[in-house]
Amino acid sequence: MTKKVIATLALFSMFSTSASAAALRVAADPVPHSEILNHIKQTDKKLDLKVIELNGNLNANELLARGDVDANYFQHVPYLRDQEKALGEKFSVVATVHIEPLGIYSHKVKSLKDLTDGAQVAVPNNVTNLSRSLYLLQDSGLIKLKGSQSHSLVTTADISDNPHHLKIIEIEAPQLPRALDDAQLAIINGNYALQAGLVPSKDALALEQAKDNPYANVLVTTPKLAHDPRILELAKDLESKQTAEFINQHYQGSVIPVNQ
Repeated sequence: MTKKVIATLALFSMFSTSASAAALRVAADPVPHSEILNHIKQTDKKLDLKVIELNGNLNANELLARGDVDANYFQHVPYLRDQEKALGEKFSVVATVHIEPLGIYSHKVKSLKDLTDGAQVAVPNNVTNLSRSLYLLQDSGLIKLKGSQSHSLVTTADISDNPHHLKIIEIEAPQLPRALDDAQLAIINGNYALQAGLVPSKDALALEQAKDNPYANVLVTTPKLAHDPRILELAKDLESKQTAEFINQHYQGSVIPVNQ
C-alpha cells in the first residue's frame, strides 16, 4: 500500500470518526458543488450533512465504492458510466441538479475569428469531456467531425476537417486554466473555470448550450443507499425550486439548474 493511499485512508477515517453516525458524508468539488451543498446545509436543518471537498488526488467514485463517503456530487452521467467500467462498480443516480456549460477561453485572442492557423487548443484528456470539447469546436465552426451530430463519444481521430490546422493538446482537466498562458485556446469545464475566477457566461468565447445537454451533474450513491432517507432528503433538496433559485442568483448563468 502506497503512502498516498495510506494518507487518503487516514484522512477519511478522521472524517468518519468525527462525524456522528447519522451524518451523511458527501464528497463534492469545491465549486459549485460544495457551495450548493453548504447552502442546503444552512436551509435544511433536518439533514445532518458532512460536505467533504475533493482535491485533485481523490477519486470520489473510488471513495464511494470503498464506503469512505455515502454519496458524491461532482460528475455527469457519461463520466459516471465510464468510471463504472473502469472500476468494475455499479452506482445509482438519485438526483439530477445542474449543467456547467463547457466553454472556450483565451488570454491571447478576443474572438474566435482572431484565431491563427496552427493554434494550440488545450482540451480535457478524459474520454467524455474530450468528446464534449470536440463537439463544441465543431459547433463553433472550427472543425468538422465524421458522422452524425449526436453526442456519441468521439476522439481526435474523428476530426474530418481542420481548416485552421488546430493542434489539439490533451491535459488533465484541473490544469486547463493554467494552459491559458501557453495555448491560444483552452476548453475548460465550468467548475474549474469558476475556481480560476473566470465567469463562463461573460468570459467564454463560446459556451455549450444548455438545451438537450446530456451532461447534467448528478448526485450519486450506491445501490444499497439509494433509498436511504438521508439520501432521499438531499435529493429532494437538490432538485427543489429553492435550490434552482439559489443557483440562478449565485452563478448568473454560469451554472444552470435543470429543474427551473
